[in-house]
Amino acid sequence: MKSKGKRILVVDDDLSIQRILRKNLQVNNYDVLVAEDGKQALEVAMLNQPDLILLDLWLPGEIDGMIVCQRVREWNKKIPIIILSARNEEKQKVQALDLGADDYLTKPFSNEELLARVRACLRRAEDASDPDNQFQKPEILISEDGYLTMNISRRQVRAGEMDVKLTPTEFELLLHLMLHAGKVLTHRNLLRTVWGPEYGEEADYLRVYVRQLRKKVEARPSQPHYILTEPGVGYVFRQQVYTETDGQLKPFSQSDEGG
Repeated sequence: MKSKGKRILVVDDDLSIQRILRKNLQVNNYDVLVAEDGKQALEVAMLNQPDLILLDLWLPGEIDGMIVCQRVREWNKKIPIIILSARNEEKQKVQALDLGADDYLTKPFSNEELLARVRACLRRAEDASDPDNQFQKPEILISEDGYLTMNISRRQVRAGEMDVKLTPTEFELLLHLMLHAGKVLTHRNLLRTVWGPEYGEEADYLRVYVRQLRKKVEARPSQPHYILTEPGVGYVFRQQVYTETDGQLKPFSQSDEGG
């Protein structure tokens, strides 16, 4: 993925951090916009439609980073949002992810780590919007008991009688688990497949996403029925998965992927 021409909005009231981020991103051929508070961030985002937003949670004024994230998601579901925050509490990370953030980095972080996350988020956004990437996947996946349904082409998920709103990352995580139903997927496999080759060792990071996904798709998240943990190894979608073609259901296997 080429970085040239990609526009990134940096939202941070710390001028020294603004300068560092702007310089490092521009050196890597990104166009950089800057906002110092939540109100300005929303105005710049609406006007310029950036390809990615780097968003600090602590912002002056009445509109903090959480509110910025929430409002951006109200009008745009696709712009990747990476949270940059000194807050290390899992509660804050979970709240940001639930509002639609795609990733988070805890300050301080290295320039290499930031650039890797930026590349990964931009690549995932491009892949999600490219119809060619959907071609070799089945259109619909259904759990054996009919409780969970994924419409891949429309990127819709249904749990029981409820439509479920997943972030792009949560959608890709559930999709990968269901495509490999019955197979234990390691932490490393899930991270590298869903997030990208820049990831692989962040088992705690993955756990946050799995917990959020369970809250949305499991009837009893504390006692999951579909997404089960293999301690020290990874996760598995335990039920058989079916595909639907012309109104007919048939068991899905990995050999079906790619037609």
